[in-house]
Amino acid sequence: MSFTAIIGGTGLTKLNNLEITHKEMVSTPYGTPSGPLTFGKICDLDVVFLARHGYQHTIPPHMINYRANLWALKNVDVSKIIAVAAVGGITSEMGPERLVIPDQIIDYTYGRSQTFFEDDLSFVTHIDFTRPYSDEIRKVLLDSAESLKFDAVDGAVYGATQGPRLETAAEVNRLERDGCDIVGMTGMPEAALARELDLEYAACALVINWAAGRGGQTEISLQEMEKCLESGMTRVKQLLETALPGIESCTTA
Repeated sequence: MSFTAIIGGTGLTKLNNLEITHKEMVSTPYGTPSGPLTFGKICDLDVVFLARHGYQHTIPPHMINYRANLWALKNVDVSKIIAVAAVGGITSEMGPERLVIPDQIIDYTYGRSQTFFEDDLSFVTHIDFTRPYSDEIRKVLLDSAESLKFDAVDGAVYGATQGPRLETAAEVNRLERDGCDIVGMTGMPEAALARELDLEYAACALVINWAAGRGGQTEISLQEMEKCLESGMTRVKQLLETALPGIESCTTA
């Protein structure tokens, strides 16, 4: 039996519609995950939930043990992952509360453990990362958003920055020149580690603010970000519930 996992980011530390059956703290060779894995059912479908920043949202993005999180999910027979993320909008289409299903990612992080392939190797392993997100899961998310009449963006480049500070306006200008549409702090190495473990992985991003220097703002309001999170995550939860049956039927890698 394989499971679909939901990794919750900022604003999604629990799923109200998840009928919890049990929780399990998984021991990994890479240390401790962000918290216990929460097993349960949504619409009679088996789901595993993990809060990326911890269930009290206490782990900053650069301190998340991404390898432990992904290894723990693989170890309990997860085969598909929907990763929820709160992001900033860079390009004009990416305004606050926009739902985005990215199709590409650029990694600007540093000092994070990026791979499982580094110790006691019999040969060097390279993975194909041309398309970092599962096309099948992306399609289900987009079709589900359309059925709910949510105006989700099909395709965007996610710029993954180090954090925990927000970016400068000059850094956001550079991100846009590089082709980034949205910016967040947790997209990497999570996506690459999922690929190394042959997990089908896609992201559902919620824009909660204009990135620095965008949208006519002189500074980023954390209060406005919280408002967007509260209202936007309601739609994210609806999208997840609608998409899960279709994601369950996706073929695995």
